[in-house]
Amino acid sequence: MPEGHTIHRLAEDYEARFAGGIAQVTSPQGKFADAAALLDGTELDSADAHGKHLFLHFGAEDWIHIHLGLFGKVTFGDAPAPPPTDTVRLRLANPTAYVDLRGPTTCALITDDEKQAIHDRLGPDPLRPDADPSTAYHRIARSRTTIAALLMDQKIIAGVGNVYRAEVLFRHGIDPYRTGKDLTRAEWDAIWTDLVDLMREGVRNNRIDTVRPEHTPEAMARPPRVDDHGGEVYVYRRAHLPCHICGDEIRTADLAARNLFWCPRCQQP
Repeated sequence: MPEGHTIHRLAEDYEARFAGGIAQVTSPQGKFADAAALLDGTELDSADAHGKHLFLHFGAEDWIHIHLGLFGKVTFGDAPAPPPTDTVRLRLANPTAYVDLRGPTTCALITDDEKQAIHDRLGPDPLRPDADPSTAYHRIARSRTTIAALLMDQKIIAGVGNVYRAEVLFRHGIDPYRTGKDLTRAEWDAIWTDLVDLMREGVRNNRIDTVRPEHTPEAMARPPRVDDHGGEVYVYRRAHLPCHICGDEIRTADLAARNLFWCPRCQQP
């Protein structure tokens, strides 16, 4: 599932190619056909993102709410658009570009109030200017749940996925099994600040890189990471490989139906 930086990057890309102009809106697959017909020939005003939720604004109270889930994909291209396949849930097209949405968990036309209800149930997003990290910490500090699980709870903090979860805990030397109530406010503030910086870089580069300059392949004279997720990381999907810092074996375990990665020496209890 895409992490929050990807959704914010998509919002920027939708705006760059379509905002302020009339869009042809269609649903070749047919599952969004009625809503597409209402929006066809209207102007895309703006795009918004909160966590893993994307919103496209078409004037008045009309928003397309998109959640990619595990299988959703967005593909941009230059005009002229090729004939769409029957898997395209939503296509936007104009004289210069097109974008296809396939396989989302959610693609629905919603109102302002319905959009606000989604924001209200989500935790603060490190990439949003209105985010308040204190809101997340107040919930974390009262919880006996592991910090690794809390970071993945979108009601507590929105947009963090498995990669950022594993990497930010490593970068701050925090055992993923430590409970939320044992995390200090200073530790949380450092985690939040780091997430803001890392995720902003993720938006800019459209990939996740989490290693510090002194630990890059060039600095350490090591081979670059080869992985379809891309980016240089410390522990994510590096199970049984040596830690870049201490050389110990990276461990993995199942936690809340997701794979957890950590270094037992660098992240001691």
